[in-house]
Amino acid sequence: MKNNDIYIGNNIIHRNESNVEGQFVDLNGKRYYKISNYDRMQDFFMSIVSDTNLWMFISSNGSLTAGRVDRNNCLFPYYTVDKIHDYKGITGSRSYFIINQKQKSYLWEPFTQDSLRYYDISRNIYKSVFSNSIVFEEINNDLEMTFRYSWSNSDKYGFVKESTLLNNSNSTISVRILDGIKNILPPGNSYGFQNEYSNLLDAYKKNELIKDSSLGLFSLSSIPVDKAEPSEALKSSTVWSDGISPKSKFLVSDLQVKDFIAGCDIKTEYDVRAQRGAYYIYDEVELKDQLNWITVADINKSSTDVRNLLHTLNNSSGLVSEVQANVSLGTKKLKKLVSYSDGLQLTGSEISYNRHYTNVLYNIMRGGVFINNYNVEKRDFIKYVNTVSPQLALVNSIWLNQLPEEFSYNSLCNEAINTNDNNLIRITYEYLPLTFSRRHGDPSRPWNLFSIQTREKDGSPKLNYEGNWRDIFQNWEALGHSFPDFVVGMISRFVNATTIDGYNPYRITRDGLDWEVPDPEDPWAYIGYWGDHQIIYLQKLLEVFDSHYPNRFNQLLLNEIYVYANVPYRIKDYDEIKANPSDTIMFDYDLDKQITKNAESEGADAKLLKRIDNGQN
Repeated sequence: MKNNDIYIGNNIIHRNESNVEGQFVDLNGKRYYKISNYDRMQDFFMSIVSDTNLWMFISSNGSLTAGRVDRNNCLFPYYTVDKIHDYKGITGSRSYFIINQKQKSYLWEPFTQDSLRYYDISRNIYKSVFSNSIVFEEINNDLEMTFRYSWSNSDKYGFVKESTLLNNSNSTISVRILDGIKNILPPGNSYGFQNEYSNLLDAYKKNELIKDSSLGLFSLSSIPVDKAEPSEALKSSTVWSDGISPKSKFLVSDLQVKDFIAGCDIKTEYDVRAQRGAYYIYDEVELKDQLNWITVADINKSSTDVRNLLHTLNNSSGLVSEVQANVSLGTKKLKKLVSYSDGLQLTGSEISYNRHYTNVLYNIMRGGVFINNYNVEKRDFIKYVNTVSPQLALVNSIWLNQLPEEFSYNSLCNEAINTNDNNLIRITYEYLPLTFSRRHGDPSRPWNLFSIQTREKDGSPKLNYEGNWRDIFQNWEALGHSFPDFVVGMISRFVNATTIDGYNPYRITRDGLDWEVPDPEDPWAYIGYWGDHQIIYLQKLLEVFDSHYPNRFNQLLLNEIYVYANVPYRIKDYDEIKANPSDTIMFDYDLDKQITKNAESEGADAKLLKRIDNGQN
């Protein structure tokens, strides 16, 4: 025995002493960055991006959170990053295989610590070069088998887990399969309720399988409230699978997992109450080379959605191909979004041009991107003017209605200049038809709430942007090189959100500006930034503008279309500052209430300073 050998009972603990390595590879016709032996690294965190409102944050150990739009619409619980790491084996994918070889039955639980202890294991992770899919791979050299699963996004179907079981030997192997996902959340609960009342939430959970189908429904028996009033839960999370065989059995909880591990028979579950949601597909196969199947999950499905999905499952013979085609369509759309901001390159250094793609992708996720070149739609522009100043929109209604249905941004600005209405000119310059933007929020910064608004109710792209001051303007600097004609609007947006004393608001949105209200109970609820922290962003925008239009810079200085924001931060007087130089700003609560009230009728312009002589901005 070697001195460094460790045993558990009569079993020696296997150790993987291979080096961690990274390289670009092709897998199933797609390009990935592969990290070999990633399990020898500390757990790390990744974002899996989509072209729409699907979001996913995943640990390298497989634990994850995912949902649509925001953290209140989750398929898996939204926790801080440390807890997501800790939820390994509790949330996300889970697989079990019983393999019959050499007249023995071997239990293999991929991606677990036991798997590493008892088998000669190699693990690899692959992330798509487009950042929208992730693949986990475990190679069991003792059993001569490989298990691989991936996560990707489908706007039509939801979150797609594709599983592959490979036989690396020369003989057929009998395998019992139990594969699925666990800790599935039903709709109807919020982030706060999940974190504070998770045990109570479990008591309301209802997991069902529709008979003669693979469709699992995860819902609440009712919305948990402490009031004597009806509160129906009318939506479900849905999970279904396809690809193994029509004889597969299905579980909607973890209750029988221990029976499977013990070699007992498994019975399909149709109705399980007061248990965390899980979904497993069970089957017994004779594996010659490889077997592929998919598990697809989505949230917030109405009874009509469920009926339509069930009809699709019962009547589509090529559903796996349809799902894969929709995933590929999402990749195409994501690449197109990045291409608008010049994010696609091809040079002699693959790591360099893929790094450039990723930088641009995350840049437009913050600041947004223009998807219609310099074209502007009349309908959205009128909507914007009404949001900023309903009174101005009414006064200029004839001018607005006479605009063509679509026109260029430059022609719109020129038409506004011809009206000689400085407020209309200001608002027109500020109009930026961006989409795909969201706040810089993720489980490592839970105080920074994100909301991914990518489309309107009619399915058309939603033009919107929002973010902390520096997130917006530093990302617009890069975007400005791709769309230089819009830089004048970016400059206007910066200047017109600045306060007269240089202590500026916290957030910038399409609908105006937003500021933090101090909360003594919340250490992260703090007020804005001094202008000296931000003036560099204005300088960069001015440099971009001047590099493209060197003869127009002085013209910007002569236009009387710039204003100051009326943010309710007030600098203390000299004696107070002298007494405590570390506490120089106070929040004017009365002014905050008055501005908020005025904004309900006056629009976003209510947050700007007005001239004393005529009340104009």
